[in-house]
Amino acid sequence: MSNTGNRGSRNFFGGTGAYIALFLVVTALAVAGYWTLIPRAAEKPAAELPASEASKASEAGVTSVAAEPEPRTEPEEPPTEPEEPADEPPEMPEAEIVQGAAEIVLPEPAEVIAPVAPALVVDPLRGETVAAFSMDALQYSETMGDWRTHDGVDIAAEAGTPVCAASSGTVLDVRDDDLMGTTVVISHDGGFDTVYANLQSMPTVEIGDYVTAGQVIGAVGRTALCESSEPTHLHFGVTKDGNFVDPEEYLKN
Repeated sequence: MSNTGNRGSRNFFGGTGAYIALFLVVTALAVAGYWTLIPRAAEKPAAELPASEASKASEAGVTSVAAEPEPRTEPEEPPTEPEEPADEPPEMPEAEIVQGAAEIVLPEPAEVIAPVAPALVVDPLRGETVAAFSMDALQYSETMGDWRTHDGVDIAAEAGTPVCAASSGTVLDVRDDDLMGTTVVISHDGGFDTVYANLQSMPTVEIGDYVTAGQVIGAVGRTALCESSEPTHLHFGVTKDGNFVDPEEYLKN
């Protein structure tokens, strides 16, 4: 009987009993380790615990206060040097306000530009000037016996000497003047007219004819009553905008 009891106890500890004992030891170690980890987990803030441990700590009633973040400090920027002032724009000329609009006043030219004179390509005829132009001073007239102005130049020539147009233009007038005799007036560009007086009574042009420089328009005559006592000549005059000017400034002598 004793041998049978001993064999049964050996079978129990050597078989199923050994497994039961091993299970109890592992269970005891697990429980001891669990209660050992709980205080350590409570000491860590929730933010530092992994997600699994944080959830376990919350279930166990452990709360933690998150550490306040340190304030961020912006890096100091290096001092910037002041920018050099840009070049100032050039000053504009002063402007005057005229009827609500700005008008730039430009400086006047240093020299006054004179009007262009008529281009007298040829002289009406070649000869000596026996009476000069004079609108400011009086000249004595042998024929009229008095002092008067002279609005042209008298160029000496034989009767019948051809008279030419001094420049191209259009015949403006052909008339028999009471004092200056047969007269032809030619109009030119720029407001200039040329006057040919003391001609023969039958000039070779009519009003409206276009003549070229050097074209014959008549001949020297003796039809000017106010200059009949003087040698035979052509009375030649030039006007600008209706005012007589000195023909010597335009003749090509």
